[in-house]
Amino acid sequence: MFVPIRLSVLYQGMASPVETFRRFVAAINAHDVAGLVALMASGHLFVDSMGNRVAGAETMRAAWRAYFEMCSDYWIRIDHAIADVDTVLAVGEAGGTIDGVAWRTPAAWQAVVREGLVEEWRVFADNKPVYEIVAKRR
Repeated sequence: MFVPIRLSVLYQGMASPVETFRRFVAAINAHDVAGLVALMASGHLFVDSMGNRVAGAETMRAAWRAYFEMCSDYWIRIDHAIADVDTVLAVGEAGGTIDGVAWRTPAAWQAVVREGLVEEWRVFADNKPVYEIVAKRR
């Protein structure tokens, strides 16, 4: 038998995974590195669309800073999202400007959120536009 669970009971005193996901997206769009780190579990895992993995909230502090320096107007837009108990899946678009060249691409994200913190953030996107811009630097 299905028994509905009230989220207020399940997440007593802490943000739901969806609320945490929304805060994380807002911090990305605000380029708020301190806000991002505050929302990460200490053992946070970031996985990019090429499968590259970066572990640890403090390591990601430097990674986000570097990315925002390279793409100073980076943004993500969420068009649709669904959530399970501790996982949020979202689709939308990402974009910005690198070396004066604007880019945008369809993207998807998976966040695993436990106890109000993002344990894992995975990005799924076609990074060809970014790679083409960066390749011209060489």
